[in-house]
Amino acid sequence: MKSRNWKVFFLALLGINMFLLFLALIFVLWPVSEGEVPDKEFIEEESGAEFTVQSSKENLSELVNAYIDKLLKGKAQDFAVDFSENVHLMGSIEAFQTDIPISITLEPDVQENGDIILHQKKISIGLLDLPNQKVLQYLKKSLPVPEWVVINPKEENIYIAVTQMKIKSNFKVKVQQFDLKKNNISFRIKVPNETLGL
Repeated sequence: MKSRNWKVFFLALLGINMFLLFLALIFVLWPVSEGEVPDKEFIEEESGAEFTVQSSKENLSELVNAYIDKLLKGKAQDFAVDFSENVHLMGSIEAFQTDIPISITLEPDVQENGDIILHQKKISIGLLDLPNQKVLQYLKKSLPVPEWVVINPKEENIYIAVTQMKIKSNFKVKVQQFDLKKNNISFRIKVPNETLGL
């Protein structure tokens, strides 16, 4: 009787392990979806006054992390951004009821219209060596992001349509310079005439 119970438990454990392995393979081999990059907008096309605002990595870090905290309020995820020589996204994701640390290093590239593309340079997720596309695909599915942020796993980048951010005052923003190594960060802010009642 004991010998038979042992075999049943062994087969059940083997079945569970095979099922988990099958799920892991599906996760790794599932085709990567492509993100739809929004049409580029140029704030110069609107009438209004433009102002240049200079910032620093510290100020930008405080602003971005406050926005992330507000965006993820009440969610299980915990993420933060650090600006050093590159953009460093740190956080944790839940897998098998365990928090696994994730770290993504991204290189910023300012576009002609003032948007930013963050190109993935390095990804680490716990001790797992997973394809970069799969990690970005998981983030795309699990992280709530505004419509002006597009995670594109196939291209291994994150497109931030800064020019399409919704700001209460109707101001339009574009990135002018984003040189983290020299701590040279500046934005152009357009104040539409209609906002001032002109």
